[in-house]
Amino acid sequence: MTGALLELEQVDAFYGSAHILHALSLSVRAGERVALVGRNGVGKTTVVNTILGIASLRAGTVRVGGRTLARPRTYQAAQHGVVVVPQGRRIVANLTVEENLLLGAATGRKGPWTVPAVYQLFPILRERAHTPGTALSGGQQQMLAVGRALMANPALILLDEPTEGLAPVIVDQLADIFNRVAQQGTALLLIEQNMSLVVRVAQRYYAMAKGTVIAHGPVLNSRQSLLDLEAHVTV
Repeated sequence: MTGALLELEQVDAFYGSAHILHALSLSVRAGERVALVGRNGVGKTTVVNTILGIASLRAGTVRVGGRTLARPRTYQAAQHGVVVVPQGRRIVANLTVEENLLLGAATGRKGPWTVPAVYQLFPILRERAHTPGTALSGGQQQMLAVGRALMANPALILLDEPTEGLAPVIVDQLADIFNRVAQQGTALLLIEQNMSLVVRVAQRYYAMAKGTVIAHGPVLNSRQSLLDLEAHVTV
């Protein structure tokens, strides 16, 4: 798809000899909010790992920011405006909240997201700026992980299971935050099993099974859309 920030076309990806992704295709355009849904073990995180070069691309095409990555490497995505909020958050131990945020600016991309701007979005991070990042609660660590990603001033953020293990009240807060980030122009690819969050945030979805996309379409803000999406996941 011309003009896509992210495009995977007929991608086959492996871990060693294990064939995980099978002719998988998806795309995210500028400013879009797209969900990738499916049961555990269908290959959703492998999509992210293929973009980062952690999984081996054996066939098909990966394009990031309009550029084809013949052999994807971890640093390339961020250079081209695509950053990842990884599953499990991966806050760097022994660094403060603010030091973790500053790591996100290492790509040197210019844009509206600065430490003060992130603190405006997440006031709790300002309050705890000099606290070790790993001392935060789970929800606060997720906010820190999102803030760190924003510091790269990305065109697209890949959010890998961002609500895993979080209380419903924190999920509600994150839904609001993701929509606010999107309203400021950042595209989102939301890899998620919480379908109520998907319905509140995403505009369209891809559903995966056995390493490939089996369905895609618009996300409607309705109970029927929620039921349709839940058919693709274990909740």
